[in-house]
Amino acid sequence: MFVLDSHCDTPSQILRLRDISVDNDHAHVDFPKLKRGGVDGVFFALYVPAGLDQASAFNHAERLLDATRQAVMENGDKAAFASSASQALANKEAGKFSVFLGLENGSPIGRNLDILKYFYDNGIRCVTLCHSADNDICDSCASTDKRWGGLSPFGREVVAEMNRLGILVDVSHVSDDAFYDVLECSDSPVVATHSCCRALADHPRNMTDDMIKALAARGGVIQINFYPLFIDGAFRSILSSSGICGRGERVEAEFIADPSNHDKRTAWNAVQDELLALPRPSYKRIVDHIDHAVSLAGIDHVGLGSDFDGIEVTPQGLEDISMLPKLFDEMRRRGYSESDIEKIAGANFLRLL
Repeated sequence: MFVLDSHCDTPSQILRLRDISVDNDHAHVDFPKLKRGGVDGVFFALYVPAGLDQASAFNHAERLLDATRQAVMENGDKAAFASSASQALANKEAGKFSVFLGLENGSPIGRNLDILKYFYDNGIRCVTLCHSADNDICDSCASTDKRWGGLSPFGREVVAEMNRLGILVDVSHVSDDAFYDVLECSDSPVVATHSCCRALADHPRNMTDDMIKALAARGGVIQINFYPLFIDGAFRSILSSSGICGRGERVEAEFIADPSNHDKRTAWNAVQDELLALPRPSYKRIVDHIDHAVSLAGIDHVGLGSDFDGIEVTPQGLEDISMLPKLFDEMRRRGYSESDIEKIAGANFLRLL
């Protein structure tokens, strides 16, 4: 079985001076945790915040790329980059983790397809078209006044070029209209690398039943996100009433701006501890979303995309990636076969690669 997590924001944490070679407190992902969790491969997402102009967005992606390259090179005895399924399987045979690269938010591309080719040449094999705001490619599910009403004309060119190059189109974060536009114009199956089911948690980041079925009908895969807000709607009121949100955002922003400052790191870790003390949905709720997606799309179209290191709080019982086997145990308890689990654990996503 090849276990693959299709979306972790660990490059951002590397930029915040995390040493992923050691077991870190308050970290979702590092190499010791990946080993304990039986994980064979992971997509490290180069997350680019919305709101940056194209030049700043490109420079930020470059910094993330350089930092991630350095971290993997320094751990060459235990990890190697992969850009294909066959390469990942070869890495596993050699006893190494596979690190895939994705770009989260297409804003660094601007309106220049040559930049997309540049990212492909530098190992990017998946691009999340947008994030929390509309960009030159498409509308975001988070924006109020949609700029394009779906994909932009340039966005259609981006999808076509991604198909040509062999980059997976990720529809996580896009608006519903943009999602259907992507399905209409993509010649290749597309993926939602870290999304959940809107029928179980009513959030615009989640996918409707019709979207999940349409994605599967075109050969795509939905990779279930672990964020408590996306897996259980009741957590929204718990988080809102806690009073942590605004204060926590300020503390995190101060830490991001000065990650070498011990006091700012300690303050952010204290906020994380407060969040972990909240009544959070169980990790079993993730399997509820797997169940629902499988009932709609079939066993060949569902996988795992945790969003670890990009979410500020985790489900109860799945506080980091070392605990991933709990999901497989829960699936066994619910009657999934070993073949079923193998598909959801990574085989379905490897098929798209």
